[in-house]
Amino acid sequence: MQYQVVDPIGARVTDLSLDEVDGGDMARLEKLLAEAGVVVIPDQNVDDRAFLAFLERFGELMFTKGEMPLAGYPDLNVISNVGRTTPPRSTFHVDTTYVSQPPRYTALRAVHVPQEGGHTQFSNQYAAYDTLPDEIREDLAGRLVTHVVTGVDPGDDAETSAVHPIFLAHPLSGRTALYLSAAARCAAISGKTSEETAEVIAYLITHSTREDNVLRHAWSAGDVVMWDNRVVMHRADHSGVVGDRVMHRGMVR
Repeated sequence: MQYQVVDPIGARVTDLSLDEVDGGDMARLEKLLAEAGVVVIPDQNVDDRAFLAFLERFGELMFTKGEMPLAGYPDLNVISNVGRTTPPRSTFHVDTTYVSQPPRYTALRAVHVPQEGGHTQFSNQYAAYDTLPDEIREDLAGRLVTHVVTGVDPGDDAETSAVHPIFLAHPLSGRTALYLSAAARCAAISGKTSEETAEVIAYLITHSTREDNVLRHAWSAGDVVMWDNRVVMHRADHSGVVGDRVMHRGMVR
């Protein structure tokens, strides 16, 4: 396994086949994910069974209730523009933060890559924290954010909100990241009014997703992309997509 770190976040891994990873590869991938946030693993001619087996090496899988499961693989879900009359909408977010144990990792397997567009963007949340003005960092230190469900119906007796620190220390890298999700999901900041919360979250998202802090991944056939949800936010850019865009997604609790 070899890799090349890219700016402003991420790494491209080569000489690795997902159906042949060993314990040493897994340890290096977890460390790389903690440091680089996103790993792009190209040229993976694997099916869903091998993709799922690879993810299970990292830990217990989880599924976002209300999403579209993949037939025959209930731990995976389908992300697709096929048959839609209007493009999907996506804003920068972190997956399923409204539960007390959100996913550590998310991974996408490219099933159909469009002829044009359909990139996925990732923001560097380490850099977002590091570049906060001192007065804002001091004001937000120790505060918690209440994350709420939006966009899906999780069903009865499911978690619909959870509280997480706004500054999250990563247990492997030792670095601190600004832990956010989409503005609609960040319902409250401890010690702030609703008006103050909305203003602060809007500022933090704009600060995190400035152009020089975002990686834009252009998909190729055979790509598998995995990211650490404690390090990055992400969004799909559905503007200007030509052709079918189909991804299969898995998440590790």
